[in-house]
Amino acid sequence: MLHGSLLNKILLFSLPLAASSILQQLFNSIDIAVVGKFASAQALAAVGSNSSVISLMINLFVGISVGANVVIANYIGQKDQQGIKNAIHTVSVIALISGLLLLVVGLLVARPILKAMDTPDDVIDLAVLYLRIYFLGMPFFMAYNFGASILRSMGDTKRPLYCLVIAGIINTILNLLLVIVFKMSVAGVAIATVIANMCCAVMVIYILLHEKGPFKLDIKCLQITRPELRKVLQIGVPAGIQGMVFSIANIFIQAAINRFGSAAIAGSAAALTYEYYCYFVVSAFSQAAVTFISQNYGAGQIDRCKKIFRQTMFLSIVCCGTLNVLFVWQKHLSISFFTSNPEVFHYAALRMNIVLLTQCIACSYEIAGAALRGLGYSMLPAILTVFGTCILRLLWIYLICPLFPSFDALMIVYPISWIVTGVAVLIAYHIVQKKLFGSHKKPIWVG
Repeated sequence: MLHGSLLNKILLFSLPLAASSILQQLFNSIDIAVVGKFASAQALAAVGSNSSVISLMINLFVGISVGANVVIANYIGQKDQQGIKNAIHTVSVIALISGLLLLVVGLLVARPILKAMDTPDDVIDLAVLYLRIYFLGMPFFMAYNFGASILRSMGDTKRPLYCLVIAGIINTILNLLLVIVFKMSVAGVAIATVIANMCCAVMVIYILLHEKGPFKLDIKCLQITRPELRKVLQIGVPAGIQGMVFSIANIFIQAAINRFGSAAIAGSAAALTYEYYCYFVVSAFSQAAVTFISQNYGAGQIDRCKKIFRQTMFLSIVCCGTLNVLFVWQKHLSISFFTSNPEVFHYAALRMNIVLLTQCIACSYEIAGAALRGLGYSMLPAILTVFGTCILRLLWIYLICPLFPSFDALMIVYPISWIVTGVAVLIAYHIVQKKLFGSHKKPIWVG
Protein backbone atom coordinates (compact mmCIF):
# COMPACT_ATOMS: atom_id res chain seq x y z
CA MET A 1 0.00 0.00 0.00
CA LEU A 2 2.94 2.33 0.56
CA HIS A 3 4.93 1.68 -2.63
CA GLY A 4 4.44 1.17 -6.35
CA SER A 5 1.39 1.46 -8.57
CA LEU A 6 -1.89 2.09 -6.76
CA LEU A 7 -4.58 1.24 -9.28
CA ASN A 8 -4.07 -2.53 -9.42
CA LYS A 9 -3.65 -2.76 -5.63
CA ILE A 10 -6.87 -0.84 -5.01
CA LEU A 11 -8.72 -3.14 -7.39
CA LEU A 12 -7.24 -6.30 -5.82
CA PHE A 13 -8.23 -5.03 -2.38
CA SER A 14 -11.74 -3.87 -3.34
CA LEU A 15 -13.11 -6.50 -5.68
CA PRO A 16 -13.07 -9.49 -3.26
CA LEU A 17 -14.79 -7.31 -0.63
CA ALA A 18 -17.46 -6.30 -3.11
CA ALA A 19 -17.93 -9.89 -4.24
CA SER A 20 -18.35 -11.12 -0.66
CA SER A 21 -20.96 -8.46 0.16
CA ILE A 22 -22.85 -9.12 -3.07
CA LEU A 23 -22.95 -12.85 -2.40
CA GLN A 24 -24.26 -12.27 1.11
CA GLN A 25 -26.99 -10.03 -0.30
CA LEU A 26 -27.69 -12.74 -2.86
CA PHE A 27 -29.35 -14.82 -0.13
CA ASN A 28 -32.06 -12.19 0.29
CA SER A 29 -32.30 -11.55 -3.45
CA ILE A 30 -32.93 -15.20 -4.17
CA ASP A 31 -35.58 -15.27 -1.44
CA ILE A 32 -37.35 -12.30 -3.05
CA ALA A 33 -37.06 -13.70 -6.57
CA VAL A 34 -38.36 -17.18 -5.72
CA VAL A 35 -41.41 -16.04 -3.73
CA GLY A 36 -42.14 -13.32 -6.29
CA LYS A 37 -42.16 -15.78 -9.19
CA PHE A 38 -43.59 -18.89 -7.56
CA ALA A 39 -45.69 -17.68 -4.61
CA SER A 40 -47.54 -14.32 -4.60
CA ALA A 41 -47.12 -10.56 -4.62
CA GLN A 42 -47.98 -10.57 -0.90
CA ALA A 43 -45.21 -13.09 -0.22
CA LEU A 44 -42.78 -10.93 -2.21
CA ALA A 45 -43.84 -7.88 -0.19
CA ALA A 46 -43.51 -9.83 3.08
CA VAL A 47 -39.89 -10.77 2.38
CA GLY A 48 -38.92 -7.41 0.87
CA SER A 49 -40.47 -5.28 3.61
CA ASN A 50 -38.22 -6.89 6.21
CA SER A 51 -34.89 -5.69 4.81
CA SER A 52 -34.84 -2.39 6.74
CA VAL A 53 -35.90 -4.12 9.98
CA ILE A 54 -33.18 -6.75 9.62
CA SER A 55 -30.57 -4.07 8.89
CA LEU A 56 -31.61 -2.07 11.94
CA MET A 57 -31.26 -5.04 14.26
CA ILE A 58 -27.97 -6.46 12.95
CA ASN A 59 -26.03 -3.28 12.06
CA LEU A 60 -24.74 -2.70 15.59
CA PHE A 61 -23.16 -6.14 15.70
CA VAL A 62 -21.90 -5.94 12.11
CA GLY A 63 -20.15 -2.71 13.18
CA ILE A 64 -18.63 -4.52 16.16
CA SER A 65 -17.28 -7.19 13.79
CA VAL A 66 -15.49 -4.37 11.93
CA GLY A 67 -13.91 -3.39 15.25
CA ALA A 68 -12.80 -7.00 15.69
CA ASN A 69 -11.08 -6.88 12.30
CA VAL A 70 -9.16 -3.73 13.19
CA VAL A 71 -8.05 -4.94 16.63
CA ILE A 72 -6.77 -8.31 15.39
CA ALA A 73 -5.02 -6.68 12.43
CA ASN A 74 -3.34 -4.27 14.83
CA TYR A 75 -2.02 -7.15 16.94
CA ILE A 76 -0.81 -8.89 13.78
CA GLY A 77 1.10 -5.74 12.84
CA GLN A 78 2.68 -5.67 16.31
CA LYS A 79 3.45 -9.42 16.11
CA ASP A 80 1.73 -9.80 19.48
CA GLN A 81 0.80 -13.49 19.45
CA GLN A 82 -0.87 -13.47 22.84
CA GLY A 83 -2.89 -10.42 21.87
CA ILE A 84 -4.00 -12.17 18.66
CA LYS A 85 -5.06 -15.26 20.60
CA ASN A 86 -6.94 -13.26 23.24
CA ALA A 87 -8.70 -11.15 20.61
CA ILE A 88 -9.80 -14.13 18.50
CA HIS A 89 -11.32 -15.92 21.48
CA THR A 90 -12.93 -12.74 22.82
CA VAL A 91 -14.43 -12.03 19.41
CA SER A 92 -15.76 -15.59 19.20
CA VAL A 93 -17.60 -15.19 22.50
CA ILE A 94 -19.01 -11.82 21.34
CA ALA A 95 -20.28 -13.52 18.18
CA LEU A 96 -22.05 -16.22 20.20
CA ILE A 97 -23.64 -13.75 22.64
CA SER A 98 -24.73 -11.31 19.92
CA GLY A 99 -26.26 -14.11 17.85
CA LEU A 100 -28.29 -15.44 20.77
CA LEU A 101 -29.37 -11.91 21.75
CA LEU A 102 -30.57 -11.15 18.22
CA LEU A 103 -32.45 -14.45 18.11
CA VAL A 104 -34.45 -13.59 21.25
CA VAL A 105 -35.05 -9.93 20.32
CA GLY A 106 -36.07 -10.82 16.76
CA LEU A 107 -38.69 -13.30 17.95
CA LEU A 108 -40.13 -10.81 20.44
CA VAL A 109 -40.28 -7.62 18.37
CA ALA A 110 -41.18 -9.01 14.93
CA ARG A 111 -44.89 -8.26 15.02
CA PRO A 112 -44.79 -4.99 17.05
CA ILE A 113 -42.18 -3.37 14.80
CA LEU A 114 -43.92 -4.44 11.58
CA LYS A 115 -47.25 -3.12 12.92
CA ALA A 116 -45.58 0.19 13.81
CA MET A 117 -44.41 0.40 10.19
CA ASP A 118 -48.02 0.20 8.92
CA THR A 119 -47.41 -3.11 7.17
CA PRO A 120 -50.65 -3.93 5.27
CA ASP A 121 -53.01 -6.54 6.70
CA ASP A 122 -52.58 -8.83 3.69
CA VAL A 123 -48.80 -8.88 4.24
CA ILE A 124 -48.12 -8.66 7.97
CA ASP A 125 -48.69 -12.32 8.94
CA LEU A 126 -46.34 -13.53 6.22
CA ALA A 127 -43.79 -10.82 7.11
CA VAL A 128 -43.82 -11.81 10.79
CA LEU A 129 -43.39 -15.48 9.90
CA TYR A 130 -40.41 -14.72 7.64
CA LEU A 131 -38.75 -12.45 10.20
CA ARG A 132 -39.10 -14.92 13.07
CA ILE A 133 -37.69 -17.84 11.09
CA TYR A 134 -34.91 -15.62 9.71
CA PHE A 135 -33.79 -14.62 13.20
CA LEU A 136 -33.57 -18.25 14.28
CA GLY A 137 -30.43 -18.28 12.14
CA MET A 138 -28.83 -15.24 13.81
CA PRO A 139 -26.28 -17.26 15.87
CA PHE A 140 -25.00 -18.74 12.59
CA PHE A 141 -25.08 -15.38 10.79
CA MET A 142 -23.00 -13.75 13.53
CA ALA A 143 -20.59 -16.70 13.71
CA TYR A 144 -19.87 -16.31 10.00
CA ASN A 145 -19.51 -12.52 10.08
CA PHE A 146 -17.16 -12.46 13.04
CA GLY A 147 -15.24 -15.48 11.73
CA ALA A 148 -14.86 -13.83 8.34
CA SER A 149 -13.60 -10.66 10.08
CA ILE A 150 -10.91 -12.72 11.79
CA LEU A 151 -9.79 -14.23 8.47
CA ARG A 152 -9.82 -10.85 6.71
CA SER A 153 -7.69 -9.33 9.46
CA MET A 154 -5.08 -11.90 8.40
CA GLY A 155 -5.38 -10.71 4.80
CA ASP A 156 -7.47 -13.75 3.79
CA THR A 157 -10.43 -12.56 1.69
CA LYS A 158 -10.65 -15.67 -0.48
CA ARG A 159 -11.84 -18.33 1.96
CA PRO A 160 -14.79 -16.26 3.28
CA LEU A 161 -15.75 -15.70 -0.37
CA TYR A 162 -15.57 -19.45 -1.12
CA CYS A 163 -17.81 -20.15 1.90
CA LEU A 164 -20.40 -17.70 0.57
CA VAL A 165 -20.30 -19.23 -2.91
CA ILE A 166 -21.06 -22.69 -1.51
CA ALA A 167 -23.75 -21.35 0.83
CA GLY A 168 -25.31 -19.36 -2.03
CA ILE A 169 -25.65 -22.50 -4.14
CA ILE A 170 -27.23 -24.36 -1.19
CA ASN A 171 -29.61 -21.45 -0.59
CA THR A 172 -30.74 -21.40 -4.22
CA ILE A 173 -31.38 -25.14 -4.40
CA LEU A 174 -33.31 -25.15 -1.12
CA ASN A 175 -35.37 -22.10 -2.13
CA LEU A 176 -36.52 -23.79 -5.32
CA LEU A 177 -37.17 -27.09 -3.56
CA LEU A 178 -39.10 -25.70 -0.58
CA VAL A 179 -41.14 -23.11 -2.50
CA ILE A 180 -41.87 -24.87 -5.82
CA VAL A 181 -42.03 -28.50 -4.72
CA PHE A 182 -43.23 -28.23 -1.12
CA LYS A 183 -45.23 -24.98 -1.59
CA MET A 184 -43.84 -23.48 1.64
CA SER A 185 -43.79 -19.88 0.30
CA VAL A 186 -42.32 -17.39 2.79
CA ALA A 187 -41.46 -20.07 5.36
CA GLY A 188 -39.53 -22.00 2.70
CA VAL A 189 -37.23 -19.14 1.71
CA ALA A 190 -36.63 -18.24 5.36
CA ILE A 191 -35.68 -21.82 6.23
CA ALA A 192 -33.37 -21.96 3.20
CA THR A 193 -31.60 -18.79 4.35
CA VAL A 194 -31.16 -20.16 7.89
CA ILE A 195 -29.64 -23.40 6.56
CA ALA A 196 -27.34 -21.45 4.21
CA ASN A 197 -26.16 -19.28 7.12
CA MET A 198 -25.58 -22.43 9.15
CA CYS A 199 -23.38 -23.87 6.38
CA CYS A 200 -21.37 -20.62 6.21
CA ALA A 201 -20.82 -20.65 9.97
CA VAL A 202 -19.76 -24.31 10.04
CA MET A 203 -17.23 -23.78 7.24
CA VAL A 204 -15.66 -20.70 8.83
CA ILE A 205 -15.50 -22.30 12.28
CA TYR A 206 -13.89 -25.39 10.73
CA ILE A 207 -11.25 -23.19 9.07
CA LEU A 208 -10.47 -21.38 12.35
CA LEU A 209 -10.31 -24.65 14.31
CA HIS A 210 -7.60 -25.87 11.91
CA GLU A 211 -5.54 -22.66 11.77
CA LYS A 212 -2.00 -22.69 13.14
CA GLY A 213 -0.36 -20.71 15.93
CA PRO A 214 -2.25 -17.87 17.62
CA PHE A 215 -4.92 -17.87 14.89
CA LYS A 216 -6.22 -21.29 15.90
CA LEU A 217 -9.63 -21.26 17.57
CA ASP A 218 -9.50 -23.40 20.71
CA ILE A 219 -12.90 -24.11 22.26
CA LYS A 220 -11.26 -24.58 25.68
CA CYS A 221 -9.83 -21.04 25.54
CA LEU A 222 -13.12 -19.25 24.82
CA GLN A 223 -13.35 -16.32 27.20
CA ILE A 224 -13.70 -12.54 27.15
CA THR A 225 -10.49 -10.62 27.84
CA ARG A 226 -11.28 -7.10 29.03
CA PRO A 227 -8.58 -5.13 27.15
CA GLU A 228 -9.58 -6.77 23.84
CA LEU A 229 -13.29 -6.33 24.54
CA ARG A 230 -12.78 -2.63 25.27
CA LYS A 231 -10.79 -2.09 22.06
CA VAL A 232 -13.27 -3.98 19.89
CA LEU A 233 -16.25 -2.06 21.29
CA GLN A 234 -14.43 1.28 21.16
CA ILE A 235 -13.91 0.90 17.42
CA GLY A 236 -16.97 -1.13 16.48
CA VAL A 237 -19.84 0.45 18.43
CA PRO A 238 -19.64 3.92 16.75
CA ALA A 239 -19.63 2.25 13.32
CA GLY A 240 -22.58 0.09 14.34
CA ILE A 241 -24.57 3.02 15.75
CA GLN A 242 -24.07 4.99 12.55
CA GLY A 243 -25.39 2.03 10.57
CA MET A 244 -28.38 1.78 12.92
CA VAL A 245 -29.21 5.46 12.43
CA PHE A 246 -29.27 4.92 8.66
CA SER A 247 -31.55 1.94 9.15
CA ILE A 248 -33.94 3.98 11.31
CA ALA A 249 -34.34 6.49 8.47
CA ASN A 250 -34.91 3.63 6.04
CA ILE A 251 -37.58 2.17 8.33
CA PHE A 252 -39.50 5.46 8.17
CA ILE A 253 -39.19 5.44 4.38
CA GLN A 254 -40.37 1.81 4.32
CA ALA A 255 -43.33 2.79 6.50
CA ALA A 256 -44.19 5.52 3.97
CA ILE A 257 -43.90 2.98 1.13
CA ASN A 258 -46.16 0.57 3.03
CA ARG A 259 -49.02 3.07 2.82
CA PHE A 260 -49.11 2.60 -0.97
CA GLY A 261 -50.03 -1.09 -0.52
CA SER A 262 -48.49 -4.50 -1.10
CA ALA A 263 -47.72 -3.89 -4.79
CA ALA A 264 -45.59 -0.83 -3.93
CA ILE A 265 -43.80 -2.78 -1.19
CA ALA A 266 -43.07 -5.65 -3.56
CA GLY A 267 -41.93 -3.37 -6.39
CA SER A 268 -39.71 -1.33 -4.10
CA ALA A 269 -38.15 -4.52 -2.70
CA ALA A 270 -37.32 -5.77 -6.20
CA ALA A 271 -35.67 -2.46 -7.21
CA LEU A 272 -33.86 -2.15 -3.87
CA THR A 273 -32.04 -5.39 -4.54
CA TYR A 274 -30.12 -3.79 -7.41
CA GLU A 275 -29.37 -0.72 -5.29
CA TYR A 276 -27.71 -2.99 -2.74
CA TYR A 277 -25.52 -4.60 -5.39
CA CYS A 278 -24.32 -1.21 -6.63
CA TYR A 279 -23.80 0.09 -3.10
CA PHE A 280 -21.54 -2.82 -2.20
CA VAL A 281 -19.19 -1.81 -5.03
CA VAL A 282 -19.03 1.75 -3.66
CA SER A 283 -18.54 0.44 -0.12
CA ALA A 284 -15.61 -1.71 -1.22
CA PHE A 285 -13.82 1.29 -2.75
CA SER A 286 -14.56 3.38 0.34
CA GLN A 287 -12.93 0.69 2.51
CA ALA A 288 -9.94 0.77 0.18
CA ALA A 289 -9.80 4.57 0.50
CA VAL A 290 -9.75 4.58 4.31
CA THR A 291 -7.15 1.79 4.51
CA PHE A 292 -4.77 3.09 1.85
CA ILE A 293 -5.01 6.74 2.90
CA SER A 294 -4.50 6.01 6.61
CA GLN A 295 -1.30 4.07 5.93
CA ASN A 296 0.12 6.57 3.45
CA TYR A 297 -0.80 9.58 5.57
CA GLY A 298 0.92 7.95 8.52
CA ALA A 299 4.01 7.53 6.37
CA GLY A 300 3.86 11.19 5.33
CA GLN A 301 3.21 10.34 1.67
CA ILE A 302 0.85 13.20 0.92
CA ASP A 303 0.93 12.92 -2.87
CA ARG A 304 -0.12 9.28 -2.67
CA CYS A 305 -3.00 10.23 -0.35
CA LYS A 306 -4.29 12.70 -2.94
CA LYS A 307 -3.87 10.14 -5.70
CA ILE A 308 -5.71 7.47 -3.69
CA PHE A 309 -8.65 9.83 -3.15
CA ARG A 310 -8.85 10.64 -6.86
CA GLN A 311 -8.54 7.01 -7.98
CA THR A 312 -11.05 5.54 -5.52
CA MET A 313 -13.52 8.32 -6.32
CA PHE A 314 -13.08 7.73 -10.06
CA LEU A 315 -13.34 3.94 -9.79
CA SER A 316 -16.41 4.05 -7.56
CA ILE A 317 -18.27 6.53 -9.81
CA VAL A 318 -17.41 4.61 -12.99
CA CYS A 319 -18.23 1.16 -11.59
CA CYS A 320 -21.38 2.22 -9.72
CA GLY A 321 -22.59 4.46 -12.56
CA THR A 322 -22.06 1.71 -15.13
CA LEU A 323 -24.05 -0.77 -13.05
CA ASN A 324 -26.79 1.84 -12.43
CA VAL A 325 -27.22 2.50 -16.15
CA LEU A 326 -27.01 -1.20 -17.04
CA PHE A 327 -29.72 -2.26 -14.58
CA VAL A 328 -32.06 0.60 -15.55
CA TRP A 329 -31.45 -0.02 -19.25
CA GLN A 330 -32.40 -3.66 -18.72
CA LYS A 331 -35.08 -2.96 -16.10
CA HIS A 332 -37.67 -5.14 -17.80
CA LEU A 333 -35.34 -8.12 -17.58
CA SER A 334 -34.09 -7.14 -14.09
CA ILE A 335 -37.59 -6.84 -12.62
CA SER A 336 -38.84 -9.96 -14.40
CA PHE A 337 -36.58 -12.08 -12.17
CA PHE A 338 -38.80 -11.09 -9.24
CA THR A 339 -42.33 -10.65 -10.57
CA SER A 340 -44.69 -10.76 -13.53
CA ASN A 341 -47.36 -8.68 -11.78
CA PRO A 342 -47.94 -5.46 -13.81
CA GLU A 343 -48.67 -3.28 -10.76
CA VAL A 344 -45.57 -4.52 -8.92
CA PHE A 345 -43.56 -3.95 -12.10
CA HIS A 346 -44.83 -0.35 -12.28
CA TYR A 347 -43.56 0.55 -8.82
CA ALA A 348 -40.24 -1.25 -9.33
CA ALA A 349 -39.63 0.65 -12.57
CA LEU A 350 -40.47 3.97 -10.91
CA ARG A 351 -37.95 3.37 -8.14
CA MET A 352 -35.26 2.25 -10.58
CA ASN A 353 -35.75 5.31 -12.82
CA ILE A 354 -35.49 7.75 -9.90
CA VAL A 355 -33.26 6.14 -7.28
CA LEU A 356 -31.07 3.57 -9.01
CA LEU A 357 -30.25 5.78 -11.99
CA THR A 358 -28.87 8.52 -9.70
CA GLN A 359 -27.21 6.28 -7.08
CA CYS A 360 -23.65 7.02 -8.22
CA ILE A 361 -24.08 10.49 -6.67
CA ALA A 362 -23.66 8.76 -3.30
CA CYS A 363 -20.01 8.04 -4.23
CA SER A 364 -19.28 11.68 -3.43
CA TYR A 365 -19.88 11.40 0.31
CA GLU A 366 -18.93 7.71 0.66
CA ILE A 367 -15.40 8.19 -0.70
CA ALA A 368 -14.88 11.67 0.79
CA GLY A 369 -16.07 10.37 4.19
CA ALA A 370 -13.74 7.38 3.95
CA ALA A 371 -10.85 9.69 3.11
CA LEU A 372 -11.62 11.83 6.16
CA ARG A 373 -11.65 8.74 8.37
CA GLY A 374 -8.32 7.72 6.90
CA LEU A 375 -6.96 11.12 7.94
CA GLY A 376 -8.23 10.61 11.50
CA TYR A 377 -11.51 12.57 11.24
CA SER A 378 -14.22 9.95 11.85
CA MET A 379 -16.85 12.00 13.68
CA LEU A 380 -17.12 14.82 11.11
CA PRO A 381 -18.28 12.70 8.13
CA ALA A 382 -20.54 10.69 10.45
CA ILE A 383 -22.38 13.82 11.62
CA LEU A 384 -22.69 15.25 8.10
CA THR A 385 -23.85 11.93 6.68
CA VAL A 386 -26.41 11.34 9.42
CA PHE A 387 -27.84 14.81 8.82
CA GLY A 388 -27.87 14.57 5.04
CA THR A 389 -29.10 11.00 4.62
CA CYS A 390 -31.21 10.58 7.76
CA ILE A 391 -32.57 13.83 9.20
CA LEU A 392 -33.20 15.34 5.77
CA ARG A 393 -35.14 12.23 4.70
CA LEU A 394 -37.28 12.31 7.85
CA LEU A 395 -38.07 15.99 7.29
CA TRP A 396 -38.99 15.21 3.69
CA ILE A 397 -41.36 12.41 4.74
CA TYR A 398 -43.24 14.53 7.27
CA LEU A 399 -43.13 17.96 5.59
CA ILE A 400 -43.03 17.43 1.81
CA CYS A 401 -44.76 14.08 1.24
CA PRO A 402 -48.07 15.21 2.78
CA LEU A 403 -48.13 18.03 0.21
CA PHE A 404 -47.23 15.68 -2.67
CA PRO A 405 -48.58 12.25 -1.66
CA SER A 406 -47.19 10.23 -4.56
CA PHE A 407 -44.66 7.40 -4.82
CA ASP A 408 -42.49 9.55 -7.12
CA ALA A 409 -42.33 12.37 -4.56
CA LEU A 410 -41.22 9.94 -1.88
CA MET A 411 -38.48 8.42 -4.05
CA ILE A 412 -37.01 11.79 -5.10
CA VAL A 413 -35.71 12.28 -1.55
CA TYR A 414 -32.88 9.84 -2.30
CA PRO A 415 -31.03 11.85 -4.99
CA ILE A 416 -31.75 15.10 -3.13
CA SER A 417 -30.24 13.76 0.09
CA TRP A 418 -27.24 12.35 -1.79
CA ILE A 419 -26.53 15.71 -3.42
CA VAL A 420 -26.81 17.65 -0.14
CA THR A 421 -24.65 15.14 1.76
CA GLY A 422 -22.11 14.87 -1.05
CA VAL A 423 -21.59 18.64 -1.23
CA ALA A 424 -21.24 18.90 2.56
CA VAL A 425 -18.74 16.04 2.94
CA LEU A 426 -16.69 17.08 -0.10
CA ILE A 427 -16.38 20.61 1.30
CA ALA A 428 -15.35 19.17 4.68
CA TYR A 429 -12.74 16.96 3.01
CA HIS A 430 -11.33 19.88 1.02
CA ILE A 431 -10.99 22.02 4.17
CA VAL A 432 -9.45 19.24 6.26
CA GLN A 433 -6.99 18.01 3.65
CA LYS A 434 -5.88 21.58 2.90
CA LYS A 435 -5.23 22.13 6.61
CA LEU A 436 -3.48 18.81 7.22
CA PHE A 437 -1.50 18.50 4.00
CA GLY A 438 -0.25 22.06 4.28
CA SER A 439 1.23 21.44 7.74
CA HIS A 440 2.28 17.81 7.30
CA LYS A 441 6.02 18.31 6.85
CA LYS A 442 7.25 14.93 8.09
CA PRO A 443 5.91 11.40 8.53
CA ILE A 444 3.86 10.54 11.58
CA TRP A 445 5.65 7.21 11.65
CA VAL A 446 8.44 5.59 9.72
CA GLY A 447 7.91 1.96 8.70
